[in-house]
Amino acid sequence: MNTIINKSGWVSRLPLAEIMLICVAIFWGTSYGLTKEVLVYISVLGFLAIRFLITFAVLIPMFIADYKKGMTKDWIVSIPTGLILLSIFIAETYGVANTTASNAAFLISLCVVVTPFIEWLIYKKHPGSHIFWLSITCLLGVFLLTLTDDRSISFNRGDFFILIAAFLRACMVVATKKLMTGKQLSSLSLTVLQSGVVGFGALLILLVSSGGGMPSLPTEPEFWWITLYLVLFCTIFAFFAQNYGVRNTSPSRVSLLMGSEPAFGAAFAVIWLGEFLTWYQYLGGALIVVTILLVVTKKN
Repeated sequence: MNTIINKSGWVSRLPLAEIMLICVAIFWGTSYGLTKEVLVYISVLGFLAIRFLITFAVLIPMFIADYKKGMTKDWIVSIPTGLILLSIFIAETYGVANTTASNAAFLISLCVVVTPFIEWLIYKKHPGSHIFWLSITCLLGVFLLTLTDDRSISFNRGDFFILIAAFLRACMVVATKKLMTGKQLSSLSLTVLQSGVVGFGALLILLVSSGGGMPSLPTEPEFWWITLYLVLFCTIFAFFAQNYGVRNTSPSRVSLLMGSEPAFGAAFAVIWLGEFLTWYQYLGGALIVVTILLVVTKKN
């Protein structure tokens, strides 16, 4: 947590890790609709391969710089975390392609509730009763926010994939915290290596499943503009911020803050896409914002 002294002499606290994670939630909140648009032009595995191989290529010079400084000795931890991340994105992207945005947002946020239990199981330390109450409040807010017009939620194959992704997200933040403690590997280098694992992993699965044939790349400008946005903000920044956040706060707080992404997704839909929200959806968004404020101001 960084300390800032303003002109009036008062000392204030800037929770950098939490603020970065809220930014991740904002960017990821916009990614559902954009991913649906991208998948019109390419398959799930093809899109993941392109997105993460571009990310890897952009960031590899930074990893080389860290390597020369001797800051990458524990690179091996990127393999298990990268494989979990690959599983998350495959499940989540297939889910988004086969269900509604509201169902995806609700189900992926279940990681908020699952994370404290996984953290408790691994660390044998109760995360605190306030985390459970905040989890329930956040989940209630997401439920209200993603409730359909007929106030019902259906469950299909896409929902099943999103449910798997939610569980894996919870495992990811706890595993990263566990594996990275005391290790000599910067958050940026971890991001580079994880991107490589996801990108090459998706490409390998694609080649095996297609019999070794390489599909043609999309030529539509919209595909590449959206992909560039997802690479820069929803991948490079988001990975770095998540890895930084896990190292500087608890896994449960990471999950809670990033679990607020449906609120920002709804704001994106209203402002950019012109969608309409009911009163109970606005209420859900308000509950999530309150949860964010409580998480930021509550001590670990």
